[in-house]
Amino acid sequence: MEMRKLLANEQPPMELLLLADPSIKLVEEYIKRGEVFVGVISNEIIAVLVLLPTRPETIEIVNVAVAESKQGQGLGKQMVLYAISYAKLLGYKTIEIGTGNSGVSQLALYQKCGFRMTSIDRDFFIRHYPEAIYENGIQVVDMVRLSQDL
Repeated sequence: MEMRKLLANEQPPMELLLLADPSIKLVEEYIKRGEVFVGVISNEIIAVLVLLPTRPETIEIVNVAVAESKQGQGLGKQMVLYAISYAKLLGYKTIEIGTGNSGVSQLALYQKCGFRMTSIDRDFFIRHYPEAIYENGIQVVDMVRLSQDL
């Protein structure tokens, strides 16, 4: 998979972005402020990643998604590792990521990539999303925050 920045003349791949975050409003807000990267295979965008500077020397992965037909092939890990390398290259000292309390596979992936759990933002998904979200048969209520020193 080739990773590259979204080109100026390209529309962000909303269907992929919405796999990771069901709020069109929130996605539209952070893609304006962040950098959007896409994963491409055979000229087809099959993955997306959004990086957003949040504080001095800190950047956050606010969205990472792989097309459902391509999941389970290590592409998500490749994207997260790309984000870590990119953040280091730009001189950031910390990279962060958050996921829902029910995101078992995401929590495993991020820890395999070197992230450590730092906090829980209780009721995050209740406060920020008008409709209940379920994943793995569990309501997504809390945001589990992870970070990595670069």
